[in-house]
Amino acid sequence: MADSEVVRAGEGEVYDVELDENILKANRELAEENQNLLKKNNVVAVDVMGSIGAGKTSLIERLADQLSKRYRIAALKGDLTTTIDAEMIRRHGVEVVPINTGKECHLDANLVRKALKRLPLNKIDLLFIENVGNLICPAEFPLGSEKRLVVISVTEGPYMVVKHPFIFLDAEVVAINKIDLASAMGVEIKNLRADVKKVNPKSEVVFTNGRTGEGVNRIAEALGL
Repeated sequence: MADSEVVRAGEGEVYDVELDENILKANRELAEENQNLLKKNNVVAVDVMGSIGAGKTSLIERLADQLSKRYRIAALKGDLTTTIDAEMIRRHGVEVVPINTGKECHLDANLVRKALKRLPLNKIDLLFIENVGNLICPAEFPLGSEKRLVVISVTEGPYMVVKHPFIFLDAEVVAINKIDLASAMGVEIKNLRADVKKVNPKSEVVFTNGRTGEGVNRIAEALGL
């Protein structure tokens, strides 16, 4: 992938979580603009969040394979410096715009706005926005997506939900991934589900295995796709 294809923040454009409410407000306003643009073009956007190694990319790949006959799919892929995962998604026939955030641990609405300009929105039905691997920062920065999918893994331990509750508050769907490893990790997936429902009773919790595709159809259904 050519370096010129990667979207990066310009000088002074990154909205850092250390800054004040004015920055968060500015991001929300840009997110609303992004959402209006996507709605105008009849694009359903899903913000995919979760920690590094949770399986976000694998699930997007599986969803792309399953939904490609019904939707014209594109993706924005956030990473600090590389385009490795973007290339993985692209192999599934998905048009991908990689976004490198440098030292920043999350995407923001401004970067997404810049990336959307690279896509033919009138030729897209479904857009996956894979955020940078992080359980904290992305929750405060809406991007303009219609829905939020949070991916967690049993390898993160039995207490990860109660330790990082805020990312689940606005999630329509939560995927508990790598369930084949639950026994080896000593994690009870039903307890993780209960923890998620305590934080966000309205969320739909799905048990998944990104390697085999187990549960992917349920994610699609829960997202209304």
